[in-house]
Amino acid sequence: MKAIISGGGSGGHIFPAIAIANSLRRRHPDADILFVGAEDKMEMEKVPAAGYAIKGLPIDGLHRQLNWTNIKRNLTLPYKIIRSRSMVRRLLRDFNPDVVVGVGGFASEPTLKQAAAMGFPTLIQEQNSYAGLTNKMLANKADCICVAYEGMDRFFPADKIVLTGNPVRDDIENMKVGKDESCAHFDLDTSMPIVLSVGGSLGASSINNMLLNHIDTFADHGIQIVWQTGRWMYEQVRDAVARRGVEKWVKVHQFITRMDMAYTAADVVMSRAGAIAISELCIVGKPIILIPSPNVAEDHQTKNAQSLVNKGAAILVADKDCNNEGIDKLLEIIASPDKRISMSKACASLALRGSADKIVDEIEKIAKK
Repeated sequence: MKAIISGGGSGGHIFPAIAIANSLRRRHPDADILFVGAEDKMEMEKVPAAGYAIKGLPIDGLHRQLNWTNIKRNLTLPYKIIRSRSMVRRLLRDFNPDVVVGVGGFASEPTLKQAAAMGFPTLIQEQNSYAGLTNKMLANKADCICVAYEGMDRFFPADKIVLTGNPVRDDIENMKVGKDESCAHFDLDTSMPIVLSVGGSLGASSINNMLLNHIDTFADHGIQIVWQTGRWMYEQVRDAVARRGVEKWVKVHQFITRMDMAYTAADVVMSRAGAIAISELCIVGKPIILIPSPNVAEDHQTKNAQSLVNKGAAILVADKDCNNEGIDKLLEIIASPDKRISMSKACASLALRGSADKIVDEIEKIAKK
């Protein structure tokens, strides 16, 4: 089995791609797997760290915020696309894959488009409930489209769609840690409520600022919080917590490596509404407050969040309203054990497990063709 997996740009694309590769490798230990990413994006670091080879393309996206730097970058985009497609053409001829998989992100468009044009079987994996522009453009030529939400025939040919769910990290899908061990890891008291706040790997400034503005609330109400700030606000938050003397209640982390322990410890989770975050949260079955990022294409995080809200599994707070409403919603959930139980059950009922293995099933089918 020889497979190319292309895409990236964010953890929401990279981690599912690695999960697919891991599942493929488990089933085919001698599989030759090559990743194709964008040469200046985080996949160039994360994929080799996971043990896979990767080729970088000089591809970029259209920068919609107009300033002189972005205008110059946009002017070079046609050249980058042409050069990337030329590199992909040579790569496909040399590697000669049995299947090419696209997970979204800049690199997947030239890779999948060129692969389909050259007759290689292609599969695309759409993480969101509202399909991305790249995958919509690639859908007609794809052999299979793996999705995480029902009703995706709004965007894709119905006969190509397979509902697989989103692949998540092995340590999340098969969590083996207990509450006591997890609380000890974060220096938490198991007898008091625990909140987990995550805003993605880079953090979310609006969520961070909301929590900063209400930092005394946690000590006042006897609530502990494990807070992933991201890189940009870590020092500011850490210093503010020290000045206020609330270290007992507020545990600050730039990045949480043991998310399995963080999920296990938490009674309530406050999060952005990225597709992979939602898939993980459904598997762990926790009450969620979702604050969708407003800075994503076609507002797809709000659509992701609404799919859980409609099932009673989450509460949605708009980003622009989170400073005023977020803490109030959190206190309401903490004060209502019955609501937490009902939300947890609703959330867990939406979980799709074994997603990576289901996608590999489809990879095998189209590779055999």
